[in-house]
Amino acid sequence: MNKNIEPKVTLLGAGPGDPDLLTLKGVKALQTADVVLYDALTNEALLDHAPAQAIKVYVGKRSGEHSHSQDAINQLMIDYALNYGHVVRLKGGDPFVFGRGYEELDFAASYNVPVTVIPGISSSIGVPGLQQIPVTHRGLSESFWVITGTTTNGEISEDIYQAANSKATVVILMGLKQLSKIVEVFKVAGKQQLPAAVVQNGSTATEKLVISTVENIVAKVKEEGIQAPALLIFGEVVSLHPSFKNVIAQYAAIS
Repeated sequence: MNKNIEPKVTLLGAGPGDPDLLTLKGVKALQTADVVLYDALTNEALLDHAPAQAIKVYVGKRSGEHSHSQDAINQLMIDYALNYGHVVRLKGGDPFVFGRGYEELDFAASYNVPVTVIPGISSSIGVPGLQQIPVTHRGLSESFWVITGTTTNGEISEDIYQAANSKATVVILMGLKQLSKIVEVFKVAGKQQLPAAVVQNGSTATEKLVISTVENIVAKVKEEGIQAPALLIFGEVVSLHPSFKNVIAQYAAIS
């Protein structure tokens, strides 16, 4: 290690996808990066903020494709910090919302490498907001759950069963493949008519939105060809979206 090098790591949340949703503090961090390690769900346009000579390393981290293991990413992050200096670990959304950010922070601490955390706009709040769907709203929802759709053992989270029985807005990340199972949980809870939405690639140019009810959301998702990454929203707040009136009108016409 060069004695003049000061190793440090910045855990930077890239936001939901639109590169303009990166924070100003995030831009400043990238401008001083010696190395950028970035995930699949980060917009590569953000790399333009880094110096031309900075090393940019894609480390994957998307379901269903080859990617570096978390252990390998941890080690890469430290190796680059010790040999080059400032490593910006660019992560989709917010580093601490299903981003495994604390694991990276903890690993860096074991090498006494200082870490700065710069939060990002989490898709769990940002994407519904961009669709003008509030996760809380007076008289409709006093709280919200943010849940992973798939746990490490490949099953749906136990928290979904509890959330389905609450009046809270339920936002599920990484749950598209489990949508049918998740919908069954809400049906068992008597929520067949609960408004539901699925947003593909939220905040980006390829964004797609489907709005329906629990009873019909699976069919609508198939009809529209929605693909991952997608975010699921269950709750009365979805009824505030202007297009939900069309959903109600369609069902009234059918019945």
